[in-house]
Amino acid sequence: MAELAADVEIPDRYRYAVVPHIMVDDAAAAIDFYQRAFGAREDFRIDGPGGGVLHAEITVGRSALMLGDTSLEEAEAGSFAAPASLGGGTSVALHVFVPDVDSLAERAEAAGAEILQPPTDMFHGDRTVILKDPSGHMWVFLTHVEDVPEEELRRRLSAAG
Repeated sequence: MAELAADVEIPDRYRYAVVPHIMVDDAAAAIDFYQRAFGAREDFRIDGPGGGVLHAEITVGRSALMLGDTSLEEAEAGSFAAPASLGGGTSVALHVFVPDVDSLAERAEAAGAEILQPPTDMFHGDRTVILKDPSGHMWVFLTHVEDVPEEELRRRLSAAG
């Protein structure tokens, strides 16, 4: 892979991360849900020429997320699919660290998220909630509680068995 030229600047929001790009059946409704449930900020949107959202970017916490509507052509070609077209399953979970996972979980549930694991202090040192959004995407929100050294992490994991 060719290296980037030294004068090419990568925007800060993309510098240290893989940026997820999720597909949904109704991106406008998904963006509205993410704003109500997760306090997301809509940063950018390009509406499609025939309606729908061709591409949008939102920020959840400090994390950038791209999303758009799945087109019939993409779904038929098998290139992009929304979770509903996969029988409701997904192969990806989106992890986001937030300051207060408990209040986020309450807000998300009130907005229509399905709580799969309520906020729980986990062996790895994070308070964690796992939920599914109305589009079928899995989200793991975490609030860091403590730094756990690797040896202690392994001990706790073995004890949890």
